[in-house]
Amino acid sequence: MAERIFNLPDLGEGLTEAEIVEWLVDDRADVSIDQNVVVVETAKATVEVPIPYAGTVATRHGAPGDTVAVGAPLITVSSGAPAISGAPADSGAPADEGSGAVLIGYGTGHGQQTRRRRGSRRPAVPTMAAPMEAPVEAPVAVAEAVAPQVISPIVRRLARDHGLDLHHLRPATGAVLRRSDIEAAIARSAPAATAPASDATTAATTAATTPALADERIPLTGVRKVIADKLATSRREIPDATTWVDVDATDFMTVRDQLRDHGVGQLGLLGRICVAGLRTFPELNASVEGEEIVRHGGINLGFAAQSPRGLVVPVVKDAHTMSARRLTDAMADLTARARSGELSPAELTGGTFTLNNYGVFGVDGSTPILNHPEAAMLGVGRIIDRPWVVDGQLAVRKVTQLGFTFDHRVCDGGSAGGFLRFVADAVEQPVRLLAEW
Repeated sequence: MAERIFNLPDLGEGLTEAEIVEWLVDDRADVSIDQNVVVVETAKATVEVPIPYAGTVATRHGAPGDTVAVGAPLITVSSGAPAISGAPADSGAPADEGSGAVLIGYGTGHGQQTRRRRGSRRPAVPTMAAPMEAPVEAPVAVAEAVAPQVISPIVRRLARDHGLDLHHLRPATGAVLRRSDIEAAIARSAPAATAPASDATTAATTAATTPALADERIPLTGVRKVIADKLATSRREIPDATTWVDVDATDFMTVRDQLRDHGVGQLGLLGRICVAGLRTFPELNASVEGEEIVRHGGINLGFAAQSPRGLVVPVVKDAHTMSARRLTDAMADLTARARSGELSPAELTGGTFTLNNYGVFGVDGSTPILNHPEAAMLGVGRIIDRPWVVDGQLAVRKVTQLGFTFDHRVCDGGSAGGFLRFVADAVEQPVRLLAEW
């Protein structure tokens, strides 16, 4: 009986390791070519790893929570047939010819396969793709058999530490179990406190029966570790500065409403304004590499989006080639896949400028840390009714605050102020921008 050791393949984007989140097969289980055998979390995304040959699982190298280096043993598979010549037992190379898996490091590039996403071993819970879209109603019998998705390894570890069965829990919203759902389940399972015999013994009884509150230690792994490293590097290396201006966005909101029927959304319109501004001030579409300032020819527009794994920055590649409608479509697609945890590493890297619409959190302004190595970021606060002077008369207008953070090494305050004023004028007179750009 031959044994084949499948090593963790190169997952791309310069990644050197991954954390095991969940094994999808058990010891002594039979596996087929291109079957997903393990879920790993890299510094960029959660990935299901397929195995390129068939056999029986002999050894799983590692447990959930363990970190495995690229090229290190991941799983050993035994088969009744001898190992194929050219693929030794200690190699991570595929030993069968039928693999259609497409991960960097192995795969033939042919063959058909249906990839199961995490949590889809049972029917997935219907979710709402957008706030205005009606949810899909599932029969009660099906809903009771649903296993909720759990993307974060921290959520799994918290449930395991408190003896909770994830299959018996349901998310408060959506289809993904979050930390708040686990904490709520822990609170529900705690024994109810009984009333003290008298007020005189309340303090003593409470002190004797209430356990001390313990500190919680959460390891910085995966995406959170990369975010922490990038923010620390940005703050350490980049001499940033922030400038801001209040803007009358009344006409912008009117144009947005008019274009909505033509497939243009608010974020897409703001993205188009950013692209036009960077074409006018190309020194801001840049980064510093060593002793050089690199002005990027193309514009890869990143934008902040909330996901089950925290705040991520998907990137619209070649945004300078897109209309406001195409930008809207691209951003909507990336946002939907960010919320479902399906973004690839390539879609979270390579940005040259970031649009941060923090107004969705109900705040007016911010002084954000730049997304290293990018040199600039535009922030947009909430758009609300405020008193505003129009033609010498006080009026109620839709007003927002625009904030612009930039790397002072790539430009001076004149260029930064010029870009911000360009964006502000475009928000106040969007029709003029659309006519010229």
